[in-house]
Amino acid sequence: MSPFKLYCFAQSGNAYRAALMLELCGLAWEARFVDYFNGETRTEAYKRDVNEMGEVPVLVDGELKLSQSGVILDYLAKQAGRFLPDDEAGRREVLRWILFDNHKFTSYFATLRFMVGLRGEGENELTAFLRTRARAAYAVADAHLQASDFLGGDRPTIADISLAGYIYYPERAGVVVEDYPALARWAGRIAALPGWKAPYELMPGHPLALAETP
Repeated sequence: MSPFKLYCFAQSGNAYRAALMLELCGLAWEARFVDYFNGETRTEAYKRDVNEMGEVPVLVDGELKLSQSGVILDYLAKQAGRFLPDDEAGRREVLRWILFDNHKFTSYFATLRFMVGLRGEGENELTAFLRTRARAAYAVADAHLQASDFLGGDRPTIADISLAGYIYYPERAGVVVEDYPALARWAGRIAALPGWKAPYELMPGHPLALAETP
């Protein structure tokens, strides 16, 4: 069986979810580096040949090509038979947390990290707004995890892998995981899973190599 191919770059937490899932499931895969910071995803060739949405990650399995990290997590979980809930109620709970992640937990923080941690922008009203929203989302997850080891109960599911997408990056932009004790303990449990690797160990493109401006 040919290995999976994952279009990714090291700074993308969305791609990290997919890469981490491949590792945790013990699946053979190859990274295809995408030069996002020098504009590759915005090219017509990338949109035509890889992903019309101009994003990573993209998972290739033979003739099948999938985009959006939540779709990829679901597909890999079913392929490997791992990190899935046991019943319909569990599936709804997993979906609930993945949607919360996409809408609030990751979205605010990822934008803030990109602006402050990667581009080095100064503080302004937008960064303050994003930080406030990110901290509020972290508090929601922290409160939930005070009563359970993982988001869906006593074992990890793709909901946990989804929320873990940006947790392990060092560029925190003022949103510190250790400020949320239950969330920090949960992050430690995820990091203790066999096969876990940090994002900059797992994907190509770190440190950044930006094209020089004329």
